[in-house]
Amino acid sequence: MRLLKTAVHPEILSLDQSTFVRNAARAIVLKGEMILMLYTARYHDYTLPGGGVDENEKVVEGLIRELQEETGAQNIRDIQDFGLYEEFRPWGRDGYEIMHMKSYCYVCHIDAQLGATKYEDYEVKNGMKPVWLNIYDAIKHNQSTMLNNDKKGLSIERETFLLQLIAQELLEQKAQANAS
Repeated sequence: MRLLKTAVHPEILSLDQSTFVRNAARAIVLKGEMILMLYTARYHDYTLPGGGVDENEKVVEGLIRELQEETGAQNIRDIQDFGLYEEFRPWGRDGYEIMHMKSYCYVCHIDAQLGATKYEDYEVKNGMKPVWLNIYDAIKHNQSTMLNNDKKGLSIERETFLLQLIAQELLEQKAQANAS
């Protein structure tokens, strides 16, 4: 899978520290310019559906499980690699100083009708819900949140980068190819 970006949190001065690796899978589900996102009230942001891959679980299996749990997606199919976004964040737990988050991103299709979600307690408390919205509106919203919201989470920079890349590569390049 191609590497999209490596981001290092500004507080990390050296990567030569004890590091915990966390694999995650993120879904890119498009219908034209509409994209399936998760809105989180606590952080006032939009993120791609997905999350941590369980131990002994393949990344694509984690993608399917997370997409079903967080959005109620059904009949997940046509799964294709998009890219890997890796980030190094301060951790300070479990004997590790750094978390190396590897987000494997995949484009896929789902049925139009979403089913029931299965949120974890913290997701409910954070006010998470699946929404379809225009990708350009999601980008503008997240950019505004990064500028104006003190409660923003660490993931918003990753999510906004990914949304911009998705718009450029999957929508704009496709539109240019169709026009020529």
